Amino acid sequence: MADLLDDLNPPQRDAVLHTDGPLLVLAGAGSGKTRVLTYRIAHLIRNHDVAPWSIIAITFTNKAAAEMRERIAVLVGPAARDIWASTFHSACVRILRRESDAAGYRRDFAIYDADDQLRLMRACYADEEIDPKRFSPRNVLARISDAKNRLVDAEGFLEEATGFGDEVLARLYRRYSARLLAAGAMDFDDLLMVATRLLESDAGIRERYQARFAYVMVDEYQDTNHAQYRLVRLLAEPQRNICAVGDDDQGIYSWRGADVRNILDFERDYPDAHVVALEQNYRSYGTILRAANAVVARNRGRRPKELWTDRGDGEPLRVLGCRDEHDEARHVLAEIERAQASGTSLDQIAVFYRTNAQSRSIEDQLVRGRVAYTVVGGPRFYERAEVRDALAYLRAAANPADEIAVARLLGVPKRGLGPGSLLKLAGYASTHGFAVGDAIAEADAIPGLTTAQRIALARTGSLLAELASAEAAGMPLSGLVAMAIDRSGLRAALMADGTLDAQARIENLDELENVAAEYESIDGEPTLLGFLEEVALQSDADLVDQSHGQVTLMTVHNAKGLEFDVVLMTGMEEGIFPHARADEPETLEEERRLCYVGMTRARQRLVLTHAETRAIHGGREYRLPSRFLTEIPQDAVSVREGAPVRAAFAGASQVRAAVPLEAGDTVLHATFGEGVVTGVESRGSLVRVRFTRDGTERRLMAGAAPMRKVG
Repeated sequence: MADLLDDLNPPQRDAVLHTDGPLLVLAGAGSGKTRVLTYRIAHLIRNHDVAPWSIIAITFTNKAAAEMRERIAVLVGPAARDIWASTFHSACVRILRRESDAAGYRRDFAIYDADDQLRLMRACYADEEIDPKRFSPRNVLARISDAKNRLVDAEGFLEEATGFGDEVLARLYRRYSARLLAAGAMDFDDLLMVATRLLESDAGIRERYQARFAYVMVDEYQDTNHAQYRLVRLLAEPQRNICAVGDDDQGIYSWRGADVRNILDFERDYPDAHVVALEQNYRSYGTILRAANAVVARNRGRRPKELWTDRGDGEPLRVLGCRDEHDEARHVLAEIERAQASGTSLDQIAVFYRTNAQSRSIEDQLVRGRVAYTVVGGPRFYERAEVRDALAYLRAAANPADEIAVARLLGVPKRGLGPGSLLKLAGYASTHGFAVGDAIAEADAIPGLTTAQRIALARTGSLLAELASAEAAGMPLSGLVAMAIDRSGLRAALMADGTLDAQARIENLDELENVAAEYESIDGEPTLLGFLEEVALQSDADLVDQSHGQVTLMTVHNAKGLEFDVVLMTGMEEGIFPHARADEPETLEEERRLCYVGMTRARQRLVLTHAETRAIHGGREYRLPSRFLTEIPQDAVSVREGAPVRAAFAGASQVRAAVPLEAGDTVLHATFGEGVVTGVESRGSLVRVRFTRDGTERRLMAGAAPMRKVG
C-alpha cells in the first residue's frame, strides 16, 4: 500500500489517509477523484482491517459503479466482491428486497420504466374521470417525480396544494400510488423515497444498516437530490464516517432535482468535517484550465478553487465568429480536418452543443465531408421520432403507396387509429386495388371502423390531399413542412405535453422547417420528392467511412464525465448558451457551470464558435456572442475570427450599466426581438417586457438579460 500511496499527490494522499469522521473532497475536473475513492477503500481494508462488507460506495451511473468495482478489485482482490459499490437506485433495490415486508411490498416487486408509468397514469385518468387534454399525463408524472424526490407523498402534496390544479394532481398522485402498490410495483423515484422513508420510520431497520455500513462514500455529491441527501445522512449516522466527493462547479442537473447546496452546505451539516481540495488537473493543458477557471470564477455561489497542471500551457483557444449555422458547420468540419492532419484520431474529437436541434447543420456538413460521426444521447437528426413523424405525412402525400409512412402517420398524434385500423385499411386497399394512402379517402366505405375512426381517417385523408395539391400549386417546401406539422396536430400535441423533452422536440420540428427552406434556396428546381430524397441520402450509413473511428456529437450535459483531445463547443450565443431560460441568478450560474464542464472536457485543443445569425422558429435572427466568451482572458485566445466578441456584446447585453429602464421603453432582446417595458420591479433589477412577435410578457433580469434599450 505504501507503494500505491506514492502514486498520489499530497492532497490525494491526505484524503486517502483520513479514515474516521466526515470528509469532503472537492474534486475539480480531471483531478483523479475515482483514484482517491478506490485507494481510500483499499487503505481501509488493507491497513485498518475494515471489513469490505461494511463499506458502501455510491455513484450515479452503472458505468461509474462498474469502473469503481474493477479498480477496487485490482487493489484488494476478491474482497472487492463484498463491497456495496453501486448506484443509488441499485442500493435501494437491495435494501427494499430484503425489507419488503416492512416496506409493504412483495419481495419480487416490479420496477416500472417511463413507458410503464405513462400507461398506468392513463389508467388513473380513466379511474378519476379526468380529461388528459386538461392535464398532460407526462407533466403530472414530472410533478409527481419532483414530489417524490422531495420525499412528499400524495397526502403531503395535497397539503401543499395552492389551487384546483394541484388538488387534481394530488388525486392522480394518490390513485397512481395505489395502483402501483396493487400491481406490486415501484417506479424509479419510489426506490429512493420508499427506502429513505423506511429508514426514517423504522428504528430497528435503520440501526441495522447503520451498524452494517461503518463507512459511507458518495461520488458526484453535487448531483444528489433531497431524497438521496437524506438517505446518505441516515446511513452515515451515528458513526459519521461519511466521505462526500464532488465539485460544486460541475453541478448542472437542477432540472432533474439535484441541489448543489448539498455540497456547498456540507460543513454546516458536519461542522467538524475535514476538507480536501483536489486542484491539480491531469487532463487538460494550462491555457484551457486558465480559460475555464476565469469563466466559472464569475459565479458567486461556489467554493473558491483553481485548477492547475504541470503539463504546460499547450496551444491557445480558438474563438470563431461565423456568419450563420451553416458557416459554423463548415468551420467545425475544417477544425476536424485540421485536427486529423495533426495526428488526432476521429474518436478523440467531440462537438458539443446546448440543444439537440443544433446538431442538424453540423451533421449535414459532416456527411458531405464524409466524416464518420456518432450522436450521443439521442438518434441522428433525421432519425428522431418527431422528425420522422412529420416526414411520414410528406412521404405519404408524395407517394400514397408508401405503406410504412402511412402506418406511422396514423399513429401520431394519437387519435384512435391503432394497428386494427391499419389492418382494415390495408385490407380494403388490397381488395379494391387502391394504394393504402389513397384508401384513406374511402374511410366511409371501410367495414369494421367506428364512427370516430372514420372521422379521424377522413381528416387525415383531407390533409394528405391538401399537401399534394399545395405542392402541385407551387407552395414553398418550408410551407409544406409547416402545414404537415401544424395541420396534423404534431405541434399541438407536444405543446400540450409541456415538458422540457416536448420543448426540445418542438425545436427539432422547427429545425426541419429550416432544413426545407435551406434545400429550397440551394436546389435550382426544388420539389417535394427531391427534398425527401435529399433527406434519405443524409441518413445513408454508406456515405460514412467508419474505418478510422467516429467524431462524437452530443449536448454539453451528456459530456459530463468524458474527455477528448479536441473539443469544439458550438452555438456560443446569448439565448442559446446561456439558454434563453437562464434569466435568474441561479439558472445563469448553472449555465456558467455547464460551460465550465464543457471546456474542461478538452485535453489539448478547445475551439468555441458563435454565429451572427441563426435560423430560429422558422425565421432568421441576429445573435449576440455569449457573455461566457467575454469572460475568457484575451491572452488565452489565439484566433478571434468574425466580429469582435467584446465589442459586440458590450453594446447589447448589459442594460443595468446603461440608462435604467422605465415602463414604456422599447427594448431589443437577442432572442425574443423587439418589445415594450410594461413594468419595473425590485428597484429596477427586474423588468416586465411584452414582446411584439408573440405578444408574450416576460419577467427578465435587467442586468443579465441579453437586451438593450432602443430609440
